[in-house]
Amino acid sequence: MVDGRWSMVAGGYNKARAFVYSRLLFNNHRPSTIMFDTILLYHERYDGRGFSPLSDSWRRYRLGLDLFDELGLLERVRRVRPAEATETELETAHSPAFVRSVRERVAAGEGRFDRSTPIYPGLYERALVAVGATLTGARMIGGGEALHAFNPGGGLHHAARERASGFCIFNDVVVAVRALQREFGLRRIAIVDGDGHHGDGTQQELYGESVLYVSLHRYDGRFYPATGTATELGEGAGYGYTANVPLPRRCGDAPYLYALRTLVAPLLRAYRPEFIIMQYGVDGHYQDPMVRLALTTAAYRETARLLHALSHELCAGRLLVTGGGGYKPEAAVRCWAILLATLAGENPTPDHPLYGRLFDSEPAPEDPAAMDEVRPYVTLLRERLLGLGAAT
Repeated sequence: MVDGRWSMVAGGYNKARAFVYSRLLFNNHRPSTIMFDTILLYHERYDGRGFSPLSDSWRRYRLGLDLFDELGLLERVRRVRPAEATETELETAHSPAFVRSVRERVAAGEGRFDRSTPIYPGLYERALVAVGATLTGARMIGGGEALHAFNPGGGLHHAARERASGFCIFNDVVVAVRALQREFGLRRIAIVDGDGHHGDGTQQELYGESVLYVSLHRYDGRFYPATGTATELGEGAGYGYTANVPLPRRCGDAPYLYALRTLVAPLLRAYRPEFIIMQYGVDGHYQDPMVRLALTTAAYRETARLLHALSHELCAGRLLVTGGGGYKPEAAVRCWAILLATLAGENPTPDHPLYGRLFDSEPAPEDPAAMDEVRPYVTLLRERLLGLGAAT
């Protein structure tokens, strides 16, 4: 049984904020400075080389930080420098032998974990802060020090217990889930993964558990990682807690948002999570060279708005957001800024005098037939997981 203080459901911002202060008092913490609802997790190692071989994408972190500053968002959130994850913490999601192997291979400084994930000096330490940041965010929210947290360097959802792949060394999301389960007694944790690639590692590690994992991603049987079909629903105690929405190339905003509103939101409401983790990969943006889902900033704005609202509706605002894909820096940071503004209580829109310039000014090259492909998957999953029929 989860501790009773976690069972409250706040109906709005003020109740959620009151909950944070009550947790501070419960833990005998007396805030001596202004209380920030949202924290931004950032480490200076993000300014260096990233995990992918796409060198242009490495500058997205500093570019994003500069944009947040320019927009005044750094005055609206609390910036936190995370500690490195320890090997003991990594081993809640990975075997000790795998953690040791990664450390030793990086020390040798040669080779690749797979064809797209090169090894280089400093990679191990870079991975430790990426995981440590997500873990810090989970603990700060779980301990009542914040409502929301954003780690742009997290979302490493391809890493599995014995595997580093797809630019992902260790799985920070699973490490965070383990901390929430073990340290805070949480049982109903929901993960919404909007990255353009399926989070095969995250799904694999949680497939037999009652952790809700929902993913919207490009899938055609060949596109990396070639997993995430609508028939993958979990196994054993986890059956019915996995939902995958395969999206076609150039899907566009309308089918994506249809799935988000008519499947993801009802699943979250039925599950009634105590904590939501959102993987906010933005590589589906139409300017991004990697995924080609033809999504726009409007879709990412609605994703941020809806998940933020659902977190307040369902779990007192407890929302941890990680980055993920996003390989066109100028597009990625605009999406991140829209997210961070939303978490900070702003309402960014295309006609907003400050945030309007973050939105796309041209249409995306979407496929008008995509809805005909997505709708049957949504209907199937609504029937199997919710007992509902097609949505209009």
